[in-house]
Amino acid sequence: MASNGLRAFDKNLPSLVLPALMLLALPLLPGLPTWITLTVAGLAMGMMIFIMASGLTLVFGLMDVMNFGHGAFIAVGAFVATSVLRWMPGWMGADSLLLNAGAVGVALLAAALATGLLGWGFERLMIRPVYGSHLTQILVTTGGLIVAEQLIHVLWGPEQIPLPRPPSLRGAWIVGDVAVEKFRLLAVALGLLVFAAMWLVLNRTKIGLLVRAGVQDREMVETLGYRVGVLFVGVFVAGSALAGLGGVLWGLYQESVSAALGAQLMVLIFIVIIIGGLGSVGGCFAGALLVGLTANYAGFLAPKVALGANILLMVLILLWRPQGLFPVASR
Repeated sequence: MASNGLRAFDKNLPSLVLPALMLLALPLLPGLPTWITLTVAGLAMGMMIFIMASGLTLVFGLMDVMNFGHGAFIAVGAFVATSVLRWMPGWMGADSLLLNAGAVGVALLAAALATGLLGWGFERLMIRPVYGSHLTQILVTTGGLIVAEQLIHVLWGPEQIPLPRPPSLRGAWIVGDVAVEKFRLLAVALGLLVFAAMWLVLNRTKIGLLVRAGVQDREMVETLGYRVGVLFVGVFVAGSALAGLGGVLWGLYQESVSAALGAQLMVLIFIVIIIGGLGSVGGCFAGALLVGLTANYAGFLAPKVALGANILLMVLILLWRPQGLFPVASR
């Protein structure tokens, strides 16, 4: 009985890391308003990273594909959204929440469609011939990322392009001494929506059941008449579309986009999925929030070590849990 209790405690311990980090930061910061502001900012940053990283961990967990070209979908999504928003100056410049939300919504939809289509072509041309070989996948997809970055230079130019937020998403709400940026709250809401949708699809729908069964025993599922290959392509397209959505949010967060956007974020994305556990959507969610909070707390308390704070976090997590906080094998 005692050993069972210890195993249950050890299994649930990773769930306490996030609240422990938040509580640990509270006495180190000047006051509660500063803590609330930094915590909301960190959660928003984490949600944006989760949206981008979730597609990569989904593809790896369900298809066993290590896609180093994932950053291409992030950058293309951001540039497609920039072009769409430039075609809608009236909606973007209007002092109306409804019109601003409509413009951003159209841009997000366009980015998801464009990157989903790009993901479909990427899977057929580059991923399908190298299934089962991780080393070849890494080499091929890294080459795909480089090619995509050069194509962005051709289509949109090599210069950084500004992507200003619409008026209704600028500024912050002030409650007492607490300042919360409007855009960060939007990022938190979208991140929660994406996580809830992914969890429901994977755990409460027939499609999710078939995909998970196809991972365990593909031949048996195909014997029952289901086309597992088509399902896996759908997973890859969905992961690519999520990367595009994340790229749009990150572009609006930085208020600019560049061809190197995807490549710059890949290190952060890999840190997130390693911390969470390769292939674990829930782990990716927790890892992204940990990374976002760590970056904001460290940036305020010790700016000189902020750049290495997330790498230090990954090292500490791996020393404790070599397979990440929520490894798929443990479920």
